[in-house]
Formats: sequence, C-alpha cells, structure tokens
Amino acid sequence: MATIYEVSKLAGVSLATVSRVMNKNAKVSEKTTIKVEDAMKALAYRPNSIAQSLASSRSNSVGVLVSELHGPFFGQMMAGIESELRAAGKHVIITTGHSEEDKEKDGIEFLFSRNCDALIIHVEAVSDEYLIELCKGKVPIYLMSRHVDDLVDNCISLNNELGGYLATKALIDLGHKDIAYIAGPQFKADASARLNGHKRALAEQNIPFYESLLYIGDFKETGGSEGLKHFIDKKVSFSAIVCSNDEMASGSMKYAREHGFSLPDDLSIMGFDNVNFANYLYPKLTTIDNPVHEMGRMSAKLVLQNVYKVKDLNIQHIFSPTLISRKSMAKFQP
Repeated sequence: MATIYEVSKLAGVSLATVSRVMNKNAKVSEKTTIKVEDAMKALAYRPNSIAQSLASSRSNSVGVLVSELHGPFFGQMMAGIESELRAAGKHVIITTGHSEEDKEKDGIEFLFSRNCDALIIHVEAVSDEYLIELCKGKVPIYLMSRHVDDLVDNCISLNNELGGYLATKALIDLGHKDIAYIAGPQFKADASARLNGHKRALAEQNIPFYESLLYIGDFKETGGSEGLKHFIDKKVSFSAIVCSNDEMASGSMKYAREHGFSLPDDLSIMGFDNVNFANYLYPKLTTIDNPVHEMGRMSAKLVLQNVYKVKDLNIQHIFSPTLISRKSMAKFQP
C-alpha cells in the first residue's frame, strides 16, 4: 500500500503540500495540485486521516462530549454536529459524561488523548471555573447548550429563561392560574433557567409561586409520571402542568390517561424541547422549540471557522425559543 511519503517523493513536493492538496487548500497552485493528484493516482494512494495528521499536524477529527447517547434530544444535537463537520471533510469522536463531574472530566481527557483538533462539549456538572481554565489549553474548547460569561465567544446556547417564561405564559393566557411545574435537576443550568422563567411569568400576572406546585424531576419519562403522581397524592389543586422537557411531559400524559384524566379537558400539559416524538403523542404536545439540531450545526460551524479557518459562516451564539402550539392545552374551565 502506497504511503503519503511515496506520493510526496513521486510528485517532488513536501509532505505539507500533499496534505494541503488533500485538504483542498486554495493556497496550492493548480499545477502543483495536478502533480500531486497524478502521483496519488499512479500509486493508487487513498488518503487516510492518520497520514493527513502526520503531514499537517491536524487529525481532521473533532471530539464531542454529550451527557447521554439515548433519547431524541442528544440524537438531534449529535446529528447536527456530525452532518456539518462531515460535509467539510471532518469526523467526530463521541463520548459521554452522564452529567457527573468525574465522568465529564474523564470524557474530556479521553478526547484529548485522541488528538482531536477541537472539542465540542455538552457538560452540566463541571464548574464554570473549570471550563475557563480548560479553555486556556492548546486544544480549542466550544460549549454546547451552555453559556459562560467569560467564554461567550466559545458558547452556543439557548435562552432557557425565556423558554420557561413562554411555556407558563401560554397557559396563563388560556386562563390557568394553578399551574404545577415539573422541573429538571436544578444543578443543570438549563433546568434552573427554565424554572426562573416560569416564576417570572407568574410574577408578571401577580400569581403566587407555591413550592407545593413544584416537583424536581430527572428529565426522563419517569420524572414526569412521578411528578404528576406526587401532585395528585398531595391533593394540591392545579388545572395545568408545565414539564421542563418533552420526555417528562410524555410521562405525565401517560400517567394522566392511565388515571382517568381526559386530556386536555381535565388537564393541560406543556412540554419543552420540541423533540421528534412530541408531534406523535396523544394529544399532540404543545411545547417550546429548542432548535438543538441547528445549534449543533452552529457549534460545528464555530469549529470550522476558528480552527479550520473556513470563512463567512455567520455564527449565531444565542438562540431564542419559540412556542409550538398543538393540542395538549385547553382554556381553563372553572
């Protein structure tokens, strides 16, 4: 099997020039490009990432750390990242952090060991201070779905507080005042911000916030069913429920139907994220759109711009949520 060194020798150019041709670098003249391509053809040489790395000091791979591999949310995120990078001739190496500090740090170290050109990380347990220090290293780090004030140029995030506000305001606009809320784990910045938005919407209409109408869930279907059970068992009065992600909303809907609720007549339910299955639940779930696929693509564009020097990519750092109205909410009937 031919090597990049043989291509370099036959074409009479340096290894770096061969690498630039393989990476379609515009700085290489057409004459030189043809010489290299002819040598590759004559030797039946097929470029590979290791050879390109040796010649250019780039691995053409980007490390991606996400919290989980299961569920539609992270699937959409990874699909957005991978599709944008693959279109540019780059590859991804994926690992998980499971929202635990030690595992997130271990995942980051693993990606460093794979000689990645940059990392895109979705982390929830490590501190802002750790991330600020991490970004001082040689490998560029970009944060997905997280905003750190000192690292704004490296962040792609959603205005989660606004999303939480829009979710609750939509129910208030339908006449609901007794609104239960199933939150995500509060050590997660997105979950905390969504709850703050919920509180702002209540305060704006002078509706008191009651701890008895708050349940801290786990961002999984079980959190939604357990949350609704909690409110029913406590015999608190509520006509609507906001779930801070669609998985918990689906759990609440399932539990409600199993226990005799007619949706949305007896109980209005709001989700958050607008994952793929939200449009196929019964009734179809009203939710807040979290454009995580596009945000994933944007984080990849940020890498392409800053690391691989691709121009004119129109980077957007902060995304705004929008209300997606479907069939899971109804006007309050006294």
